[in-house]
Amino acid sequence: MKPRPVSNPPNPWDTTAVEYLEEIPPTKLEVLEDHSREVLGRNDSPDVGFTWSVNPYRGCLHACAYCYARPYHEYLGFGAGTDFETKLVVKPHAAQLLRDAFERKSWKGETVAFSGVTDCYQPLEASLRLTRACLEVCAEYRNPVGIITKGPLIERDLDVLQTLAQQARLTVAITLPFHDETVAHAMEPFVASPRRRLLTIERLASAGISVCVAVAPLIPGLNDEDMVRVLTAAKEAGATRAFSTLLRLPGPVQGVFEQRLREKLPLRAERVLHRIRETRGGELNDSRFRVRMRGEGIYADTLHQLFSSTARRLGLKTSEPMEADGDKESPFRRPMKSGTQLSFF
Repeated sequence: MKPRPVSNPPNPWDTTAVEYLEEIPPTKLEVLEDHSREVLGRNDSPDVGFTWSVNPYRGCLHACAYCYARPYHEYLGFGAGTDFETKLVVKPHAAQLLRDAFERKSWKGETVAFSGVTDCYQPLEASLRLTRACLEVCAEYRNPVGIITKGPLIERDLDVLQTLAQQARLTVAITLPFHDETVAHAMEPFVASPRRRLLTIERLASAGISVCVAVAPLIPGLNDEDMVRVLTAAKEAGATRAFSTLLRLPGPVQGVFEQRLREKLPLRAERVLHRIRETRGGELNDSRFRVRMRGEGIYADTLHQLFSSTARRLGLKTSEPMEADGDKESPFRRPMKSGTQLSFF
């Protein structure tokens, strides 16, 4: 990653702020350890289709300008801008903590999402393998899993994914909001190209994994024109399901998104911001439950109708992010006996 000047919106949880009077220093990658005693996070939002999630990482090297998870970094005492992209927090004991959670009598074998906050297959996973270790625990306990990622690194774990698909239940969603590679690089600079993510969909589907394409976020005036091409290409690659959500810009994400938009796509910036306001009652964000993921107004309704009609025409099932094909029941199964060999295909 090429060093960039430190740039963070003011953190409302900090009592002090840093103002550089001379040259702003470059960013520096830092990896910090989180030794929390729990790894399962509980979600109670009515807008999200899962209750439990595991986040092996906090912060994300992908550096997507629109990432709704940026504000969570402020709770750690960091910034939501370049800090989110370079001060990364990892949970080295995530797999053991997950095993401990599954051993509790209160655990009912509900679907576990990877991840609710940042990408579980971001570049650090290549060496740390925290996500893979957690998935192996899920496979051992035959616990249902849902994965949302932009990272082709998921292909490395096809063996575990196939076991989960055959012996528990698995849904994988590949996030692909853009078809235009120039625009994609501007807004999500350190993510694999759209073409490469389509190849990931193809490889997962060829391995017998049911794949969902996540056209998310839909950014009015920017990638809405890509929607049909993304859905068509994903279907041709082997996706069977699709979902979308409208762009959310909570708190400091507004500033990060607008700054990146004006810097990288200056000729389109005003049009995009105007279109976003059309879907948010004149504002750039609306945090109300049941509205924040969809927006309101004629333009938002048109986008959702176009998505639904295109998916229907292509034969793509529309679903919630963590909804799997088939029976929604997920009876919990105890782990295999000690010494049993797991079958990874």
